[in-house]
Amino acid sequence: MTMHRPTSLPFTGDPDADALLASDPLALLIGFVLDQQVTVQKAFAGPAELRRRLGTLDAAALAATDPTAFAAAFAERPALHRFPGAMAARVQELCAIIARDHAGDASRLWTRARDAPDLERRLRALPGIGEIKARTLVALLARRFDVRLPGWEALVPDHPTLADVDSAEALARYQEQKRAHKASRRAADRG
Repeated sequence: MTMHRPTSLPFTGDPDADALLASDPLALLIGFVLDQQVTVQKAFAGPAELRRRLGTLDAAALAATDPTAFAAAFAERPALHRFPGAMAARVQELCAIIARDHAGDASRLWTRARDAPDLERRLRALPGIGEIKARTLVALLARRFDVRLPGWEALVPDHPTLADVDSAEALARYQEQKRAHKASRRAADRG
């Protein structure tokens, strides 16, 4: 499968971090794992900062890192996440799965998938990736990387996601829509 690869994904505002997300499939997955209870910018800047702190984004090397040292890299100020200990464990588990089950190549999740439902299943088997993130990744891969596996259209969420973000302005719109959606859900839950 030939894959078009964008030079950048405009999720952080940092050109180097945005380029890493586009060039390194593991960085992209780590960003998605970190994307909870922190801003999109913080979550997706995490892989570049983790690489800076540990010197690599090689899945096997990260999986083999002493868990205490790995957690310390997450907790170093500024912490890579609001919950550095829990997220360090989750990211290290992700790296172990990629190293063990995918020969260290995160892109094998999609290059070896039979179809989009198979890709969704593979993504959902990863720590920190639920249905919404898996479907967003299917859409992102199709729209930005031309990974259009059979059935991908049926899995695309019917609400705005990061797959729709192609500029800093689109990211700001997405974040505003997400805030409004959450507010309306909270209001409905109270009502």
